[in-house]
Formats: sequence, C-alpha cells, structure tokens
Amino acid sequence: MRKLILDLDTGVDDTLAISYALGSPEVELIGITGTYGNVLLEQGIRNDLAITDLLGHPEVKVYPGLSHACKADSFEVLPVSAFIHGENGIGDVAIPDSDRKAETESAVDFIIDAVNTYGKDLVYVPTGPMTNIAAALAKEPDIAQRIGSIVLMGGALTVPGNVDAWQEANISQDPDAADALFRSGAPVTMVGLDVTLQTLLTYKETARWRQLGTAAGNFLADMTDFYIKAYETTSPHLGGCGLHDPLAVGVAVDPTLVTTLPINMKVETEGATRGRTIGDEQRLNDPNKTVRVAVGVDVPRFLDEFMTRITRLASQAD
Repeated sequence: MRKLILDLDTGVDDTLAISYALGSPEVELIGITGTYGNVLLEQGIRNDLAITDLLGHPEVKVYPGLSHACKADSFEVLPVSAFIHGENGIGDVAIPDSDRKAETESAVDFIIDAVNTYGKDLVYVPTGPMTNIAAALAKEPDIAQRIGSIVLMGGALTVPGNVDAWQEANISQDPDAADALFRSGAPVTMVGLDVTLQTLLTYKETARWRQLGTAAGNFLADMTDFYIKAYETTSPHLGGCGLHDPLAVGVAVDPTLVTTLPINMKVETEGATRGRTIGDEQRLNDPNKTVRVAVGVDVPRFLDEFMTRITRLASQAD
C-alpha cells in the first residue's frame, strides 16, 4: 500500500482532502505536515488534529512546518482567505479541540525521513505553499530522485490565476519555493486551476452528508455550505465550489482521473509576473520531462469517487 503525506494550510478544501485520503483504501495517510496560507500555521495544525479526531482517525500524526515563505519574515492571512474559509479555516464551524498535540519532529525532517523509509512508495501532496518541500529538498536534494511522486494543488497553465491574471493562490504564497520544486527534478504532477475549477460541489451534495445524521456528516455539510456561499460571491458563474485540494488527493490515489501534459515547468520569481507558472524555455527540449500538468479531468468519475469515499467515511466516523 502506498504511503501518503498531506501538506496542508487547513481550510475547507484541505479538510475535504483529508476526508478523501482517509476514505481511500488504496493509500495510508501516514502524516500531515502543517503550513500557512488559508490560516496561520498554528490554526491549521489545530484544525488537522481536531478534524482527524472527528473523522475517527486519531492515529494520524501532525508535524509543524514553516510558518512563512522562504524569503519572508512573517505571514498574515489575507481577508479574502478568511471570507472564503472562515476565520477558523473550517467555515467558522466549531468542533472540539483534540487532546493530542503536534509532533516535536519538524515537517521538513519528517518528509526526509519518510522518503528514506518508503522511497518510491511515498506520495507527497502539498495543497498550500511549497515552502516545506522546498526546504526538505534544500536540506537533502537527493530525495527528489528517491520519492515516489509529488502531486501538488497549485498553479494555472491554460487559464488565468485566481489572485490576478497570472498567479494562483498557493503558488503566490511562495513563488521561490514552487520554482525550486519544479526545477528540482522530482516527479511532480501539477493539479491546477485548469482542472480543479471543473470539479464543482453544490448544496445538493452537502445535503447528503447532513442526512447521515452523524457529527462528521453535519460538520462537513455545514463547513462546505459556508464555502459554497463564499463562491456565490467570488465566482457566481461557476454554480458551486471548486474541489481544489481533494482533486489533488484524487490524482494521487488514481492518476488516470486526469489527462496531463508533460512539460518542464518554472515559476517566474521576478518582475510584474512574479508567481506565474509556465513552461521553462531553458528546458523545453530536454527529453526528460519531470513535471506533468493536468489539463483535463474526468469530472463525473471524480465526483462519484469523491462523494462515495467521503460519504462512507462520514457515515462510519461516529
């Protein structure tokens, strides 16, 4: 069985990513590494511990990561993030704090240790900024060749960004870290806005979770309804909320959910287009393509897998 690490800035869709991973028998979630983005690092770690408890998986350990971008001194949550995910990151829904604490081992060391232990059987899924994995690669560059795969949620190649015309939110948090990952030679699949904005959830689906009558089902429904309502303001043309982070987990479990374009990528780190994810012209003709960009997705199959796995998990969690 493949081993999975989720690297999360735990907001609403990160929570759904945790749920998808825990509902997938093909993989074992061996740990969550915390980062910043939708919320501060400390809030994200609190959410990770509380959510895994509520979903019936207190065995999942949580490791503290870096609290800000590699070339920054601090981080503040943007007002738009609080609007979309709530002040607490989980739709302002209250769930009990966990009695557990985060591990003392850092996220960076845990990533390196996991690669050393599991090698090609390890899949790492970052759904926030790429700060932790970039730091791990800087500390131990050879893990790029020894890890099984990295499936990230971030970037946009064929569509505009969601921060501005060229930047996607996760990449914008730390463009330098994302660029280092793309150039590292690690086997990366980029699951960006090109495909995640095609996978939408509506109130019809969340009603199914509420009908379960479980604490987990009610939590997931209430939290996701908050998210959908925010999308009604920020992206009314979509008709639902984008399943960004869960799709990355879905691709980690089953790569055939998406069609990918093999192209060596970079992130622009200077000038007006800082944060743009685009093909690296210096490696365009390199026959060794280490990055694949998802450009198509089997929407019906993914949504069916998403609802089946998470609904089953929520029905059994109490």
